[in-house]
Amino acid sequence: MTKTVKSVYEKATKLDSDVYHLHDPELIPVGVKLKESGKLVIFDAHEDLPKQLKSKPYLNVFLRNFLPIAFSLYEQYVFRKFDALIGATASITTKLKKINSNSFTINNYPILGELSPDNNSIWNNRSNEVCYLGGIAEIRGIKQVIASLPYAENVTLNLAGRFSEKWVEEEVKSWPSWGQVNELGFINRDEAAKVLGRSKAGIVTFHNYPNHVHAQPNKMFEYMSAGLPIITSNFPMWREVVEGNHCGICVDPLDKHAIADAINYIINNPKEAECMGINAVAAIKNKYNWSVEEQNLFKVYKELLQ
Repeated sequence: MTKTVKSVYEKATKLDSDVYHLHDPELIPVGVKLKESGKLVIFDAHEDLPKQLKSKPYLNVFLRNFLPIAFSLYEQYVFRKFDALIGATASITTKLKKINSNSFTINNYPILGELSPDNNSIWNNRSNEVCYLGGIAEIRGIKQVIASLPYAENVTLNLAGRFSEKWVEEEVKSWPSWGQVNELGFINRDEAAKVLGRSKAGIVTFHNYPNHVHAQPNKMFEYMSAGLPIITSNFPMWREVVEGNHCGICVDPLDKHAIADAINYIINNPKEAECMGINAVAAIKNKYNWSVEEQNLFKVYKELLQ
């Protein structure tokens, strides 16, 4: 957030581009400088950062209360200066429009075929495995997922990603149920496709925090693109995707028994689970894919350049 941000600004000025599209909050000051030099600048908010700051485990109580207010005021001051704002969900865009009317929703959906394994249509090729791919944290439900494993029947959890909290990692690794975990660490996209190709369900059971309830986690759509039934938190927005497309099961993310029941249901009902996977792929092809969203993004660029 110091040297790298400075390097980004230096590189940006050397590129001398017509449009600069920034995603990371720490790059907002870079956007301000570029705007002051006469450039077109877009900021793309993947999350509602003030809400996200409220759930950061490494912040003390004072900072969790102070920083969201401070950053919210900063957003209102800075975002007015940018040429366009993009929200990754409709709820984020609704907030952004109150600051800058030139705001648009561009959903961060997966690229068709990127994570689709060759055998995704052959259910019998999959093992009695479920998977979680992404950042691993207490508020992302990892403790409940691992605690559910003893109640799941001969099931292995493929766990890919890094723990953000050392104490959580040490705690779950001390549990007997850790024996049912296949720890993969950080993996690339090709390796991720292989993991998805041999698993029977993808799990994304984030806890009920404001920034989760109104978010659309990438991993949910990536699981779907690989033909996996998904086990998700029972948030209204997520339930609309899962139950609306008949592609998985929604559960209370704090209930280890509910998570285990969902895993068991998918493992013990292969025909229905396969149908869920087929429905998931169909939903990605018809609605939740990048080919549609990229055209919306290009339209934003063209309007700014004109």
